[in-house]
Amino acid sequence: MRTTILAVPVLAVLTLSGCVISVGGDGYHEGDWQKKEAQNRRMVAKLEQGQGFEQVSAQFGSPEFSEFHQSDSGKYQVLFYRTHRNKGDGVTTMDECTPLVFRNGELIGWGNSAYEAIK
Repeated sequence: MRTTILAVPVLAVLTLSGCVISVGGDGYHEGDWQKKEAQNRRMVAKLEQGQGFEQVSAQFGSPEFSEFHQSDSGKYQVLFYRTHRNKGDGVTTMDECTPLVFRNGELIGWGNSAYEAIK
């Protein structure tokens, strides 16, 4: 009985010794953010005006941020994908992302100038 009681904590230590618990941050593990940024930059470089919202969002996956604007000229959706790092603080900010701008479900531009044009 005493051997069983002592074996449980020892077994727990041995089986949990490889576990890593991450608290906070932006969900990227060391090096993952670099790969994701590079992948996003490659995909941005292949974008073509007129692509549909569903096609692009399926290709890129979940954005870091998103916005919706409506005006007399249409409905605007903006998806922000991380493409570069400004400050190594573990938090992704909008200035580290490239905005993809859609009007009425169609890609009309990307980058800061496209985003500023609809503000």
